[in-house]
Amino acid sequence: MSVTVHEMRNAIRAATGRFEREFEASFTKEELQAICDTLEVDVDESGQPSTTRMRRLIRAQVGVAESLEAADDSTFRKADLQTISDAVGVSSES
Repeated sequence: MSVTVHEMRNAIRAATGRFEREFEASFTKEELQAICDTLEVDVDESGQPSTTRMRRLIRAQVGVAESLEAADDSTFRKADLQTISDAVGVSSES
């Protein structure tokens, strides 16, 4: 049986020092920041960066997109989560 999107998000949360969620939910701004920190992504923005910018930075860092400019800023799809899981050092398989 394949791993669900919810399980992948929770594995990424745990790998980045965040709490797992009982119910399915997209990443919060703080969780995206934790992913950026784990991946050593330089957010390079004063104050709190936007969630869309962090999603784009993460996609570019893990190779889902060729560059920041080419990166999508929508919520992560299952294929994105699998790549992010690998990048933060957790298995995306059951």
